Amino acid sequence: MSTPDATALDPSCCPLCGQPNRCAMEVQRETGVVQPPCWCTGVTFDAALLARVPAEAQQRACICQACATAGRNV
Repeated sequence: MSTPDATALDPSCCPLCGQPNRCAMEVQRETGVVQPPCWCTGVTFDAALLARVPAEAQQRACICQACATAGRNV
C-alpha cells in the first residue's frame, strides 16, 4: 500500500490508502450542503492506526472506513 504524495494532500482522500474517504464533513465543507453525521464520529480509532497517518495529513484528512476497519484487525 502506498501513501499519497504529501504535497498533493486531498482532504477527501484517505491519507493511508489514497482512496476516497467519503467523509460527510468534507462533503459538507466542499458543497455547503448539510450532511448527516459522518460514520467516523461514532468510531474510536486505534492509536496505532492514527500513528500511521503522515504528520502533514493529521487533522486534515480522514482515514477511510476500509482502513479503519482493517486497522482494528491488525
